[in-house]
Formats: sequence, C-alpha cells, structure tokens
Amino acid sequence: MKTSSALILLAVLFPLMLLGQHDQHANHTVAADVEPQPLLAQAMRLQEALSFSGNALQAADAAKLKALENGALSKATVAQIQSILDPYCLNVVHINPEGRVKVDRGAAKAGLVQGGWTAFLVKIHNEAGITAKFEATSPNALKPYHSPSFEHRVKKEHELTEGQVANRFLDIQIYAGRPLHANLSGLKLEYAVVQIFSKDAGKREAEIAYNAGQGSQDVGFRNSTHILFDVKPAVKVSFDVKDDDGTPTMASFLITDGQAHASGKFKGIYPLPSRRVAAFDEYPDFFFQPQIYRKSGEHVILPPGKYKVTYTRGPEYVPQTKEITVPDGKASLDVSFQLKRWIQLAKLGWYSADHHIHAAGCSHYDSPTEGVDPKDMFRQVLGEDLNMAANLAWGPSWYHQKTFFTAKDHPLSGKKTIMRNDVEVSGFPSSHAGHIVLLRIKEDDYPGTTTIEQWPSWTAPVLSWAKKQGGVVGYAHSGWGLEPMEPTSKLPNYITPKMDGIGAVEYVVTVTDGLIDFFSAGDTPAPWELNMYYHTLNCGFKTRLSGETDFPCITDARVGQARSYFKPKNAMDYDGYVEAIQLGRSYVSDGKSHIMDFKVEDVEAGTGESELALKSPGTVNVTAKLAAYLPEKQDSIGGKIAKSPILDKPYWDIERSRVGQSRTVRAELILNGVPVDTVEIQANGKLNDVNFSAKISRSCWLAVRIYPSSHSNPVFVKVNNQPIVEKQSAEWCLAALEQCWKMKQPNIRAEERNAAAEAYEKARKVYRELIANGK
Repeated sequence: MKTSSALILLAVLFPLMLLGQHDQHANHTVAADVEPQPLLAQAMRLQEALSFSGNALQAADAAKLKALENGALSKATVAQIQSILDPYCLNVVHINPEGRVKVDRGAAKAGLVQGGWTAFLVKIHNEAGITAKFEATSPNALKPYHSPSFEHRVKKEHELTEGQVANRFLDIQIYAGRPLHANLSGLKLEYAVVQIFSKDAGKREAEIAYNAGQGSQDVGFRNSTHILFDVKPAVKVSFDVKDDDGTPTMASFLITDGQAHASGKFKGIYPLPSRRVAAFDEYPDFFFQPQIYRKSGEHVILPPGKYKVTYTRGPEYVPQTKEITVPDGKASLDVSFQLKRWIQLAKLGWYSADHHIHAAGCSHYDSPTEGVDPKDMFRQVLGEDLNMAANLAWGPSWYHQKTFFTAKDHPLSGKKTIMRNDVEVSGFPSSHAGHIVLLRIKEDDYPGTTTIEQWPSWTAPVLSWAKKQGGVVGYAHSGWGLEPMEPTSKLPNYITPKMDGIGAVEYVVTVTDGLIDFFSAGDTPAPWELNMYYHTLNCGFKTRLSGETDFPCITDARVGQARSYFKPKNAMDYDGYVEAIQLGRSYVSDGKSHIMDFKVEDVEAGTGESELALKSPGTVNVTAKLAAYLPEKQDSIGGKIAKSPILDKPYWDIERSRVGQSRTVRAELILNGVPVDTVEIQANGKLNDVNFSAKISRSCWLAVRIYPSSHSNPVFVKVNNQPIVEKQSAEWCLAALEQCWKMKQPNIRAEERNAAAEAYEKARKVYRELIANGK
C-alpha cells in the first residue's frame, strides 16, 4: 500500500514529465531499498553543485526538494527524490555485485550548447557498494593533439589526421568539487554530476562511458552509450579593440565565466583550451594558455551567459576588466575594448624585443602539425606589444620548422613589429655544453652536415661559424647549470657553480676568445645569471645583456615575459636590433620597470664603446631616466610572488622589488657588481630623472638595476687606461672553467676533444694572467 501511495503522489506531482519519460525509458526502475536520509542529503548537495555550475534545477523542482527536507523521511521520500532528479539524468549506471559497470540512456534531453558546458545528472545503482573514483570518458574527448614532444621529427604513432581531430569535439568530466566528492559513497543509490562541453554546433553523436576504477568495464562493452546530441549554436561576439591612441590593434583577452567546474586546468575559461587546435581553428589560440589574442574586427564564439573579460597588451599596459552579458536568442554581439597604457617606450625611442621564442617543442604539440606556423607566433608577438622577436627553430620538429628559415624578416612583419626565424642550437650534440642562440644568420645548416647528429659536440665551433656569417650570438637561459655548489643568493658570490646544465656554462671558455655578443637574462634565477655575468665583466670582458623568455619552455604564459628594450642607432629594423644588442644600447626588463638613457658623465651606455676615460681616480656623476609601475595595492598574486624565493618563477618580476607593501621600488647603482648608491622611486608610471654618484678608485664598470625587474647594460670606466680586473673574480672564473671541463668533456666526441682541450687551456692562461695582474 505504501508503494502504491507513493506512485499516486508522483503522478500528481509530475503527470506529464514522468509519464512521457516512463513511456520512453520503461526499463528504468525506481530503487526502493535505499535509506532516505543519506539519499536526501546527497540530493541537496547535488542541487547546490548544479547551482555552482550554472545549471540549476528548475525552481519548482528545487522547491519540491526543499519540501522533502522539511518533511518526515520514509520510503516514499526515496521515490520522490528519484522522481525529481531522474528527468535530469543523461545516463543510468548499474554496478553489479561483481563491480562491472553497465550504462543505459537516461531521461534527460540530449541538448548541449556550442562552446559551453552543460551539466546533467547520472543515476548510479551501486549493488557492489564500491567506493572508487567515478569517472566519465569518451573517445570524442581525447586530446585533439599530441603534446609535448622533443623529437626532431614527429613519430608515426603520434600523427593525428584532420578527421581524427574533428571527431574530438567533446570534453567531459565528473564534477567533484564542493560539496560533492570524487569517489562513490558506497550507497546503493546515488547521483553524480557530469559536465559536457561541445566545440561544435549541430547534430553530433558521441560515445559516453563511465567507470568506477580499473576493471569495472563490463565484459560486453556495455559501459558506454552512443548519444546523438543537438548542439545549439553559440553567439558570435565581435571585438572592437582600440589602442591607447584610438587605433585598431591586437590584444590579449582572458574570458572566464565565474562558474564552478570539475578540477582541471582552465576549465572555466573560453574558448576552452583543451579543444583548441591552432592548425585548424579559425583563430590559432594555444591550448596551453588561458588567454586568447584578437585584433579589432575579429570574434570569439561564446554561449549565452555572463563573463568577465580581462584585457591588456603586454607589460606597458594596465590590465583592465569588463563584464559582458551574451544574450540568448541572438546570433551576434559587438563588444568594444579601449586599452590603457601606463607608458609608451617607442615614443621615447626605445623598442621591445624577445630574442628567444619557439613555434615548436615544449608545450607546443607535434601533431596534427609539427609545432605551429610562425604566423601563429606573430599574433602572440603583436598581442604582447613586442616590436622585435626572434622565432627560433631548434631540436624539436627541427626538419619541419627549418623550412620557414629565409634569413629575412617574416612576410607579416611591418614597420612597428618585426619577426625573423633564426636558430637555437638546442637538442644538438653541443647542447650539453650550453644552448646557443644564433641571430641574423644567413645559413642554418652547419657546413658538411645533413642531420643534427653531425653537428659539433661543443659550442665554440658553432659560435665561430655563426659569427663568420655575420651572426650575433649568445648562450640561452644562462642560469641553468650556474647554481652554486653551496646555496646562496648573494651577488656577487665566489662559490663555484655546478656547471651541470644547459645555460651559459661553456661561456666561461668562449668569452675569452671573443665569440660571444650577448648574455641572456630574465628567464632563469637572477642570482645564477648575474653572478657569472658580473664575474666576467670583472675580468674585463664586454659581453652585453639581452632579455629572453624561452617561450613556451621555461614559461608558456606569454612571449616577452622577459624582454630587452633597445635604442637603435639608425632604423628600427632587425639589423638595428642586433646592432643595439652588440653595442649595449639596451636594457633587460620584465616590462614593468625601465632604465633609459643611462649615462656616466657624458657617456651613454651603448655609445662610444660604452667607455669613459679618466686620467685619475675621482667621483663620477651618473644619470638615468627611470619608470616603473605597480598596482597601488598589492593583490594576492603579487603578494605570492613577493614572498616566494627568488629561485622560484617568475624569476624577474617587479613585485620582488616592491619595498614592503608600498608602491616604492629601489634603484641601485652597482660598481663591479656591488651596490654603491641607491635611489627610491614611486612605481606610479611616471618618468623620473635620477642622479647617482660613485667614487672611482680604479678601472671598473657601472650599471643600474631595479632588482630583479630590470638591469641596464654596463658603462666601462677606465682610469689611466688600466684594464678592469678583479683578481677574486678571475679566480672564480678559473674554478668554474675547471668544473666545466670536468662536467662537459665526457660528452665531447673523441675526435673533437683535442681541439676543445686546447681552447680550454687557452682560456686557463687568460684567467691565470688576470689573476697574476689583478688586485
């Protein structure tokens, strides 16, 4: 009688919906032997989770659940809960006593929305009482790319066809955030929330499967169903993007929905990163980045809803946010964005550059294409307001990416933005001794070679070959391998480096032979980078600093995260850029602080050999134009950066320079690596003309830094034409050289080892002579 009463009550409450569903899904039984209290408790948590995910129960159903919560519990309660929740179920899962999973179609309408998430319930009959993690899978939700890869050529088994990629239009996940759990409870009956995303619109069939741990799949492959979804088209949202001066431009956009999704990277971000495939999408958005890049007149596909859009264009801009509402029932929407600069370096004669970005390897996929097309990288360069970029082919996908090498600017380059395809010798036989960047080379194949494996196994021959063809060269990610054997962040320090990495390790040898133009900075821990750099300057060598990101390897956040600002002697072109690097007419920066027009007396860095001649010791006046920008109040991200160890990412960031909680940063004048004067400025975006002074007792070098955010190139001060030499630095360099030989010579080919040994011995003699003559 109790069961009959419950069924009568259900018919009164839901006469149309349940009758129709029972007609269509007559095989779905109502579980009766279930405790009502835990089932109701879970139902209330389900309601909360659906609200979090933007797919709340209908108001009437939510009210009915609330009424049950306030009423007496009985077997009828169990039936009523099922009658409320079952119409929302996409699937019904049965776990038999042996733990095997069988899946049937549920009562919910198979409707999705293009470019967005739809939440359904899954009803679970758990006869086995298992408590394993409950998961949803689909072959249509497999990754539409293969990544990462470090192969010179893509492996056959990693290749994906365009058809395979197109069929992977889905993403699926079980929502396991609060107040729900990832694992089953063990109750005989419970519900889960499955969230499904569709990249495409229209009719799409997908295979949906569930499992509850290894071995739970049904032997008859009944743990999946094939469902024909009707995917509603999203709205075309067109962007009108204006630069600070009102001109149309490209910018970076981070679009979030503020809803709760299952755990996973970038789940509440649009377009969904996991479905982005640069090779085939209308716009080549990268799957490993949360942001997208759009220029004025371009669009994004968004489902109806409310979104927060954070937009900016590199570190010279102030990030802004805008909330937009995409209405239902409209095919298109226009949204405008006005960018806001805090500084414009180009108007001051300074231009931004990153000499180390990649279109393949690391975070990039190697299939369906071997990395991305350089034109896709150009969008990133534009969107981060880089004036100059070197897109470097290297080991991963080398044979494909080198086909873009022309020894000329990329065809998309213009007067304000230039990109060229050059080379990083990484993933080559010499890589163990340090990766090297070759800029403005004319040939990209080492003489007499047809494969990577035939290249030299140490760096000096490659550097010499590149320089002979007019190349400008330096080691990449300098700090890797320069970690001191005993932990310290002091600058300078005299602890021998490990020399066990792929940064500027063999630099200690090749710098003595004049083979190095620049020393890369900004993408590895500042103390490791600068300690080597300072010591070699203290030995009288005149290598210049140049900023790099090594995108998307050391960081895949954005290009130009660390960069150079250069002041071309003549034209703002690629030749003018590399010449500025060679001359030191540049500084390294995270883009949030700037050191312009640095002069010692009347000698500006990068002019006149950057050398000031003094007849005798004395005091020199130093001037520079400084600017920096920090938010007035430090946000949580800034606070986290400021408190993190300097050996953690991001390695160079102005938040590390902030004095306490203020908006003040400290600029230092350094002499042979040691601060000798300081000036504090407000990081409010305003230009500051600053003055320092230094007592010069003997030949030295001077530079200005806002540590670790920006660093000028040096000016060399010669007293009575005497060389710059610090005995202790020369001793450090000699010890580093010995450690380098110990670590690297086993990987130098036997037929090349004698030549390498001669070069190392020649460098030893240089340092020994400096030690003998130094103070």
